[in-house]
Amino acid sequence: MSVRIFIDGEAGTTGLQIREQLEGRSDIELLQIAPELRKDVSARADLLNLADVAILCLPDEAAKESVSLLENTSTRVIDASTAYRVNPDWAYGFPELSREHSKTIEAARFVSNPGCYPQGVIATVRPLIEAGLLPSDAGFSVNAISGYSGGGRQMIETYKDNPTAPAYMPYALTLAHKHLPEMQQYSKMERAPLFQPAVGNYAQGMVTAIPLQLGALNSQVTGKELHAAIADYYSPIDGFVEVAPFEAVNSTPALNPEAHNGTNTIRLHVFANDDNNQAVLMAVYDNLGKGASGAAVQNLNLMLGMDQATSLRRSV
Repeated sequence: MSVRIFIDGEAGTTGLQIREQLEGRSDIELLQIAPELRKDVSARADLLNLADVAILCLPDEAAKESVSLLENTSTRVIDASTAYRVNPDWAYGFPELSREHSKTIEAARFVSNPGCYPQGVIATVRPLIEAGLLPSDAGFSVNAISGYSGGGRQMIETYKDNPTAPAYMPYALTLAHKHLPEMQQYSKMERAPLFQPAVGNYAQGMVTAIPLQLGALNSQVTGKELHAAIADYYSPIDGFVEVAPFEAVNSTPALNPEAHNGTNTIRLHVFANDDNNQAVLMAVYDNLGKGASGAAVQNLNLMLGMDQATSLRRSV
């Protein structure tokens, strides 16, 4: 018997990609709402309560409304908004968070899909704080760039086929980005990082970078030790996090933000200058793949007790 899946908000970028990844699977029945009823609360409630798993691809308040429409105790939920990401009653949907975390997702009724930017930050910083190589009270900074698809329909319309759109545009300059709470909580930072993202004039793909002034942290750790700690952290974890070799290079095409587009891979890099006691932690991945729809499908697979890689691609 196939599992009934309802994507509430399937007309958006993330919802469309999730539907595309799930279409054709014999184990899944995709429930679909008529276009004219997408904002009809009664029609949505019927499908939400009929579904075995509902995937919410909606703004925060609309996602909360969808959850409130559940009248049963059986429909499981994956929410792609920021509404529940630091809610202790919801499992955080980054399966590679720890050795046992995929089991937490597998057993959960409510799963909050991670934000795109936080995954690269969490994946690089958390292992080092847990290993005691970085203090949790350090003043972390994060620089990042994402394709314009991460900004939703309005940003896509601004950039797509627009020759005058800027090649690089910093934003969130009020330093109050909505992803900060989950970055802090799941990285195990004692305070929120200084986060400065930017949008690039390309559709999808992203890079996060965390510069480290190790000398200011009174740390004697080397780049090789940072890399080894991250590699050791993920070696026993089955998932999509890959750790690139530790190399002394001035530049590399591996940091092309589009390098892993169309896949669910997130690849981590460590660069360092031990003489200067400095390092940079970087993550490269698809903001619409591992950063959104791919993560949702990975979480769905775990919740259904299936191979988490079903319907998903890895980088070559």
